[in-house]
Amino acid sequence: MPHSVPAPEQVLRADLARALAAEVAGESDFSATARALNTMDASNYRRVPLGTVAPRDADDVAAALAVCRAYGVPVVARGAGTSIAGQATGTGVVLDFTRHMNGLLALDPGTRTARVQPGLILDRLRDAAAPHGLTFGPDPSTHSRCTLGGMIGNNSCGSHSVAWGTTADNVHTLDVRTYRGTAHHLTPGDWAGAPTGLRDLVDGHLALLRTGYPELPRRISGYALDALLPERGPDLPRFFCGTEGTLGLLTEATVRLVEAPPARALAVLGYADESAAAEAAPGLLPYAPLTVEGMAADLVPDPRGLPRGGAWLFVETGGATRAEARHHAEALARAADAADSLVVDDPAGQRALWRVREDASGTATRMPDGSEAWPGWEDCAVPPARLGAYLRDFRALLAEHGLRGTPYGHFGDGCIHVRIDFDLLTPDGVGRFRRFSEELAALVVRHGGSLSGEHGDGMARAELLPALYGDDLVRLFGDAKDVWDPDGALNPGVLVRPAPLDADLRFAVLPEAPVRTAFAYPHDDGDFSAAVRRCVGVAKCRTETVSGTAVMCPSYRATGEEEHSTRGRARLLHEMLAGDRGGLVTDGWRSAEVRGALDLCLSCKGCRSDCPVGVDMATYKAEFLHHHYDGRLRPRAHYALGRLPRWLRLAAPVTPLLNAAARIGPLAAVAKRLAGIAPERPVPPLATPAERRRARTTPGRRDGSPVLLFPDTFTTHLTPSVEAAARRVLDDAGLTPRTPEGLVCCGLTYVSTGQLDAARKVQRATLDTLEREGLLDADDTTPLTVLEPSCAAALATDLPELHPGDPRAHRLAARVRTFAQTLVAADYQPPRLDRPVTGQTHCHQHAVLDTDADRTLRERAGLTGTLTGGCCGLAGNFGYEPGHYEVSVACAEDQLLPAVAAAPTGAAVLTDGYSCRTQLTQLSDARPRHLAEVLAEGLESGT
Repeated sequence: MPHSVPAPEQVLRADLARALAAEVAGESDFSATARALNTMDASNYRRVPLGTVAPRDADDVAAALAVCRAYGVPVVARGAGTSIAGQATGTGVVLDFTRHMNGLLALDPGTRTARVQPGLILDRLRDAAAPHGLTFGPDPSTHSRCTLGGMIGNNSCGSHSVAWGTTADNVHTLDVRTYRGTAHHLTPGDWAGAPTGLRDLVDGHLALLRTGYPELPRRISGYALDALLPERGPDLPRFFCGTEGTLGLLTEATVRLVEAPPARALAVLGYADESAAAEAAPGLLPYAPLTVEGMAADLVPDPRGLPRGGAWLFVETGGATRAEARHHAEALARAADAADSLVVDDPAGQRALWRVREDASGTATRMPDGSEAWPGWEDCAVPPARLGAYLRDFRALLAEHGLRGTPYGHFGDGCIHVRIDFDLLTPDGVGRFRRFSEELAALVVRHGGSLSGEHGDGMARAELLPALYGDDLVRLFGDAKDVWDPDGALNPGVLVRPAPLDADLRFAVLPEAPVRTAFAYPHDDGDFSAAVRRCVGVAKCRTETVSGTAVMCPSYRATGEEEHSTRGRARLLHEMLAGDRGGLVTDGWRSAEVRGALDLCLSCKGCRSDCPVGVDMATYKAEFLHHHYDGRLRPRAHYALGRLPRWLRLAAPVTPLLNAAARIGPLAAVAKRLAGIAPERPVPPLATPAERRRARTTPGRRDGSPVLLFPDTFTTHLTPSVEAAARRVLDDAGLTPRTPEGLVCCGLTYVSTGQLDAARKVQRATLDTLEREGLLDADDTTPLTVLEPSCAAALATDLPELHPGDPRAHRLAARVRTFAQTLVAADYQPPRLDRPVTGQTHCHQHAVLDTDADRTLRERAGLTGTLTGGCCGLAGNFGYEPGHYEVSVACAEDQLLPAVAAAPTGAAVLTDGYSCRTQLTQLSDARPRHLAEVLAEGLESGT
């Protein structure tokens, strides 16, 4: 057989990988997975790198640059990869600064400065500064995952820029390395750190630099060469901010901190539309607000809690005390020409309102009707006084091109974010994208604005810089690039000598025809490719901590690896779909790379609700496993745990014998090995026939309002005490539960292991049983009460999405209720228990079902305290599968175990999910219980 000859790029990658591994102390990775994870940022662009390097320190950066220089390979710096203009993508070697160079080296409250490495996440700096009453002023909505290096590269701003300016306003000194390895220490007022030739370049063009730039607070586009004018210092650090990694690589920075007001209040002002809000914004600036943010109603699916209006200004004020901050906010609200207003001074209420604003950057990727919308014209800025007029002209231009957009942003600084429903999938649509871009650039310039007001030019706008600055100044940008980077190897194609704005679009490699699948994907027109396109790279899944009941993404928090984030998995699925059209994953549904990334997905469904664009990786994982193992042997755990309902029914008559055998160590070890169960996990006890009979025959009234109680597998065969308790409480509420006589199952375990044909068969049999017993009539609205949250979620979502053409599935899904929902709907007043609680909201309930009823029921019962978020880590079959134990425990240690450990003495530990209770039982001394059990105990004690 003839031998295949490696392509030149393959040879280059192999040689480069070996050289970097020999010279760099940090990790280098040239695998298809590593490359796929770095093909895209949060923009419309996709560029395939040769490989990645995670340097450990500045010497490592120098070593990596030396190797790349020897091979003539470009280098791109990358932080969290949340750039919206494409500047965090590249075709050479990507340097990932988040893995090792992520430290806070020093913080000096006296001088209000901090020394940071480029990979430090902004929130880590802010958390360290907070005890000293300080903060870092710029705060993009991605503050929980964006890095200081990325902020410096883009000259990021955020919602508080009206008070504290851009990143350039808050940087003191910078240490950088050029492609040729030269180290530069940049300080204000000193040319000493500049490369040879830069001062002469500036001195030779003083008139152009003094007249060529528009004056406005959010001018981010191009190089800030005017910061090097004699009358401005020169200010080398300010100039370097916003150069997008095209001149040098940041290795360390000293940044300035600002005094954070001890108290804050938030005034939310309602206006008729965004133009009216924009025209009002400049008039609020004399009141010295900390923020003046604006957003329109089409970004807010549920405006409850907001003042009346079609657009809103979010205006934050500060003060020494809560009363003072509120006084300032009320004075501002009185002065504002608003249709309606709301002032909030409690921190929890403010956080809830700010979440509406922060999630807008993801929500805006979908139009109100569900159609797609994209960045590209994400952050134009005009003088604040011109913003209202600009928005009217902008709307007219959209209409002229038949486009729609959803504006929001920093109205106090004249900066507008907008996602537009461009068609970036067809040649005609891409052509319209270019024409609109050219005309919008001209419109921005007519209003005295900047093409970029926050996120940089990148690949999205750099081609249009001549419209803003003219050819002479743009040519000077190129001369400055040549002084710093004469090889043109740092982030080529960005800012200077840019790639065309319609080149390298991320969607070009995706299949043109819809990818048909087992799930219906009703919100994506049944197209798996459209479902995967939902991930735009906002990277909320990379958040290292969660607040409230948030869940996403537990596996990323456990490993810290992009591969195990929701975004990382979506990137690999994108490359799988690209396949032979240029994708890095070429074996389709059989891909080992995708399987490896999905292996640590807990199927918690947290991303379905916590991801701003509703990526549902649990469903994508089930879909992938369905195809991946089609016609192939599966892991043993899939047969044992995925088909658990079948085995438990078969085992039901002999459970006492099986429980006894499980207590014999050698027998249990053999059984676990044969079943593909993690050796670290104890085999849980099975319910005996007597326990199941007692639960099902719990006495109750016969004349109460009927409810249909779903006999889920976990409750019936593992914890029937929960059913017995639920029946007692339902009886006390005047409700009479009826249980189907035939076999029913939600199909959850089959779905989570990707056995979708079997899941559909099981679910269809359930529908047939309920119909045969007269429990599924079209006019029957009897609530279907499900005690196990994961089973309730499966019936509410997986069932109709696997049976889109069966009206019975949709009727049943609409009737699903949690235990608490059923009781609150019946206006049940539980016994007063008056005790603290701790525990965890089930991740599936958080993602799919309502949790308000649970809070209401706990309040009525006097159960005080809150339940934590996150995922327990056991997550059904996940924690029982070999190789998952450590991650499973790490997930429990993230939120659940600390919450239980910190609970006051005597607190009830509430966890409605069987997996959550099992995990707690195995990893702690806690006695976790279902809410039904806690309430039933109150009835028995006569409380």
